[in-house]
Parts: sequence; structure tokens; C-alpha cells
Amino acid sequence: MQQEIHVQESIFKKNKINAEELNQYLTGAGVFALNVMGAPGAGKTTALLRLCKLLDRPVAVIEGDIATDIDTVQLSEAGIRAVQINTGGECHLDTPCVAKAFERLMPVKGYVFIENIGNLVCPAEFMIGEHAKVLISSAAEGADKPYKYPLAFEKADLILLTKCDLAEAVGFDFAYYLAGVRQLNDHAPVVQVSVKDGGFEEAARWLCARASAVMQW
Repeated sequence: MQQEIHVQESIFKKNKINAEELNQYLTGAGVFALNVMGAPGAGKTTALLRLCKLLDRPVAVIEGDIATDIDTVQLSEAGIRAVQINTGGECHLDTPCVAKAFERLMPVKGYVFIENIGNLVCPAEFMIGEHAKVLISSAAEGADKPYKYPLAFEKADLILLTKCDLAEAVGFDFAYYLAGVRQLNDHAPVVQVSVKDGGFEEAARWLCARASAVMQW
């Protein structure tokens, strides 16, 4: 007698339970966790370097990469407390490895950004204990990304459109991009930023307000 086993469903269910337990623990410990998603080169670490200076409480970063600690070194040199996770090939972070990274960071009360692996697919599928998802999307990637990678845009609570100073040079069509976002997600703010022109203050205000609504600091 053959029996069908839904392996994928089991994996997702177990991860969801683990993520919810971690989220409850972090909330009780005064940690507001943010899952930062985006493609390689979208500017995730650069955005964090700007945002960390604008928030109203201490900030730390869990840095996820397949290999190297380049970004963690950069964050540490900027005075930001950071720990490294190298997956060795896995395309996203999971709850157990994130929980272990938190053990290295604790005690901390404030914001913790979890910079996920550079990927617009897998990180959006798995919760990792976060209170909100931040999607970093760059003008240099093209305006078609919401159409090609819908899940990441659908799941995002906040979208930062980086490298906006390059928009004209690369022919970025913001109206087309925004229409694609809004077909999937009608609530996430889309904040345009760049290292040259700034704009990160609006994103920081959103993060502070979201944290205040969740945490009892």
C-alpha cells in the first residue's frame, strides 16, 4: 500500500511553529526583529548602515551570507554590533540558525536587523522570528522585479527602493514598478532612497512607529 507524504507541508509547518516561538521570546526580551530581504547588490548592507544611525534605540545586525564576513566587518567598523551566519550554500536563513545568532547577541533591547541571503525567492517563503519584513529593491535591478518575483513584494511590510539616483541613467520606470507592487501589496510603504540623495529618515520613522505599536519598551 502506497502512502503519500507531504514533506514540504511538514517543513513549512515546523518552521512556522519555531518562528512563532522565537518571535514570542524576542518580544518578551524587548527585541524588535526585522527580516531584511533583497537580491545580491540591491544595497541591503548600505541601507542598514544608514538606518542604524537614525533609530531611537540600540541596533544590532545578524548578517547572513553564503560565504565571507565582508559585510559584518563593514558593520563592525561602523560601530554596529553584528554577528555572522554563513550558510555554506543554503539560499535562505532558517529559524534555528537565527535563534543561535540571537544567543550571541543577547542581552540586547532594541532593533535587530536580520540581513537574509541575497535572493528574491526563498527568504520570502520562511518566517525566521521577525516582527516585520523589509524588502530592499534597487532601481538598478529594473522596474520589472515585482512582476518576476511576486512573493517577496507580497510579503513585504516596508519596501526601500535604493539607488534612486541611478533611475534616469538606467531607464527605471517608477510608475510601472509601483503598479506591480500595488497589484500584490496595497499597504507596504515604498520609500525611495539613495546614498547620494538620502531619504532614509522616512523609513526610520516607519520602523520606529511599527516597533512602538508592538513592543512595550
